[in-house]
Order: sequence, then C-alpha cells, then structure tokens
Amino acid sequence: MTTKLTPNPSFSITMRLETPNRAGMLASIAQAIASVGGNISAIDITEQTRAVSLIEVTVDASSTEHGDRIGTAVKSIPEVKVLSLYDRTMQLHRGGKIRMESKISLARQSDLAMAYTPGVGRVCQAIAANPAEVYNLTVKGNMVAIITDGSAVLGLGNLGAEASLPVMEGKAMLFKEFAGIDAFPICLTTQDTDEIVNIVINLAPVFGGINLEDIAAPRCFEIEQRLKAALDIPVFHDDQHGTAIVTLAALLNALKVVGKTITEVKIVFNGAGAAGIAVANLLKLAGAQHIALCDSKGIIAKDRSDLTTEKLALAVDKGGSLADAMVGADVFIGLSAPGVVTPEMVQAMAEQPIVFAMANPIPEIQPELIADVVAVMATGRSDYPNQINNVLAFPGLLRGALDCRAKQLTSNMYLEAAKAIASLVNPTDLNREYIVPSVFDPRVSTAVTAAVQKAAREDGVARY
Repeated sequence: MTTKLTPNPSFSITMRLETPNRAGMLASIAQAIASVGGNISAIDITEQTRAVSLIEVTVDASSTEHGDRIGTAVKSIPEVKVLSLYDRTMQLHRGGKIRMESKISLARQSDLAMAYTPGVGRVCQAIAANPAEVYNLTVKGNMVAIITDGSAVLGLGNLGAEASLPVMEGKAMLFKEFAGIDAFPICLTTQDTDEIVNIVINLAPVFGGINLEDIAAPRCFEIEQRLKAALDIPVFHDDQHGTAIVTLAALLNALKVVGKTITEVKIVFNGAGAAGIAVANLLKLAGAQHIALCDSKGIIAKDRSDLTTEKLALAVDKGGSLADAMVGADVFIGLSAPGVVTPEMVQAMAEQPIVFAMANPIPEIQPELIADVVAVMATGRSDYPNQINNVLAFPGLLRGALDCRAKQLTSNMYLEAAKAIASLVNPTDLNREYIVPSVFDPRVSTAVTAAVQKAAREDGVARY
C-alpha cells in the first residue's frame, strides 16, 4: 500500500519566478501548484514593473519527487520563467547550522593577557589544586557532548559518522535554543563498543554531560551502562530515555481523556529496540502492569530462544503475532516501521483505544485511516496533533542535571520529568487532540529542569 504523506515544510521548495504583470498570472501559478498537490505557504512579489513581476513562491511538498513535480508544473505555464528553484531544507543546512563564538571581546592587549597567556596559567593552576573548580572556571558546567557512531540515524539506519552530523548539529541547536546548553557534536568513525566507551571516557573532562544519540541496539545498552559506571557526570541516551519520558507524559494525559488508569490498561508495543524497551520500562515504573512487547517476529514470549537480556526481562508467557496482541488492547505504542498496523487491528482493540504510531516519517498507521475509531491518536510528526517529540524532554532534563551537578541520571528523574510535562496541559484544555504541550511552550524546559533537580536531590545524586 502506497502511503500519501501530507505536504510539510521539511520538503518545501522556493521558486523565483518572472511573469508578465497581468491579471490572472498568480492564479494560474496557484492552480498549477494545486493540480499536483502542492501547498503554498508564502507568496512574495519582490519587484514589479509595468511589464514584469518577480515573484517568490514557497510551497510545501510531501517528498523530494513531489517537489520536482511541482517545479515541472510551474515551468509548464506559458510565459512563466523559473529563475531559480531550491530545496529549502538543503539550503538551510549549507555550511552547517551551528558555530562557536567567544563570550568576551579581545580588543586590547590586556584582554589577551587575561584570556590567554600568561593570565590563563593561574586559572590552570587553580583547577589543578582543586579539580572541582573546572565547573566554575571553564565551559564544563554548561557543555554537553553529543556522541554518535552513526549506526542508527533517525529511522534511516546505519549511515555512518559523516551522514549523522546534520542530526547532531540539529541536536546541538535544540539544546541551546530550549535550555541554553552549549552542546558539541562528536561523530565517531568506529562502531566498536570498547572503542566508543574508551573515547568517551577520555573526552569526558571537557563535558558536564554526555548525550548518546543514534547508536543501534543492543550495543547502546552496554555503552550507556559502562559509561554510567565509569563517569561521574550524567550519561543520557535520548533515543531511549527521551522517548520514554515524552511517551509517558502523553500517555498519562491520554488516559485521563478516556477515563482509564495506567495500572489497569493493556498496553501493546511494536518495536523492541532501544526506544521500545526504554519506554516499556519507564511505563512499568509508572505503574503499568499489562505490557506485551512485539518485534518483527511477533510477541516477545519467554519460550523464544532469540531474546536479548533486555527483551527477556519484558517477555510474557504467551506468544503470537502483533495482531493477536492487539485484540482487546487499550493502548498501542509503535516505535517500529511504516504501515505495520491495519484498521482492522485497531478495530479489534478495546473501547476508546489509544494509538501512538511514532514511526517517522511514515507512522505504523496513517491517522486518517482510523480517525473514527481511536479515542486518542498521536504520532512523531509535526503535521498532526499530539506530536510526541523528544525536545520536550532532553533540554530541560540535562539543564536540571547540569545545574545541580548530578553525578548521574536516575529512573526517578525520568519519571518526574514525564509528570512535569504532562502537568503543563491544563485539565480544562485537555482533549483528544491536545495531550502534550507545544515544544515552543516556554514553560516546558523550566518545569522539567525543576522536577529533575528535585528528583536528583531526593535520589542523592545532586552535588550542588
């Protein structure tokens, strides 16, 4: 089944056009774009004479190929000349998205003498005498390393170090924009567990926290655990715990919409990678008692001989297919692959089913197919209601951990972060299309930061 995606800004194009200055030209351009399913988001007449109009048109498309069809449709209009056409997403990334800047001016010799030699030598000696001063006298207290080996980039697979860099740059932007954290992307050319662990340990003196990103399961579990044991700074694998925090926050509010409790509902997962296992574990901590986890071979049951340690800990007694698991289920959580769920499978769920189909860019089932069946629907996409987006969690989580100089992150810190996110949706505003706050809600990072610091102190891991 071919899935038709909604046009969205990630595939948008901008065209610079030259047309005769004549009534109806804009209408003909708009009609050509509409005829191939493009969605105009902006029109700007940049210059106009009695004879000619110069027009910039920005159009959302659903894929690169769709953008090409839109361009072809406009080029086919008589008397319209396409002066340029560019992919806005590609253009935005040219030259990279981040840069390093000095916090102080070096305008005079005295500035240089204090910032660098000889003055900096005194600062080095102060840290050597009291290593804790590194937090006060360097970037360490506000610096996070974003570490990847490129083995599980977004939902795209093992693309390697270089191809992972745009994602890590974007992550650094989000840390800065939403929590004021300076983060630096470090993309490794090795996918050997021992090498990764040793590299990160040796880089750690510069950083107040480590964010692991896009590292494939099951290696990601071992890497995280070994680094947590070796380092006295927070180590956070966002694909696991960021996803878990935001999913739990969304589920807590979705359950309020349908009048059910987390302890009573039957929850079915599809996807038993890093994210699926972490979400399941956090939901158990929050009180979930009836969880069935599925992977590409069906329900993860105790009689299977192919289970990792992490999967075995979540195994149930009875096996079967995903379709079997969904019969009578209250909640479906998808962290897997496009189109694996059918409308019939959702119809077999319990009354007022909750469906979180979070595969990106194409969810496990398109929301339009089950709009009249589900009580609450969420995806990982920004063009549908209830986007479950990790940016709600990780900036505030690391901000809180850095501010209290936490030695590590705990499950309780994740749980409290989820509750803080959920609490930002006012009960009077809560409805089937509004179960999580906007990523642009300025309260989010502050609320998560406060909750994380409180939990860190309760757990005895805060040093400040």
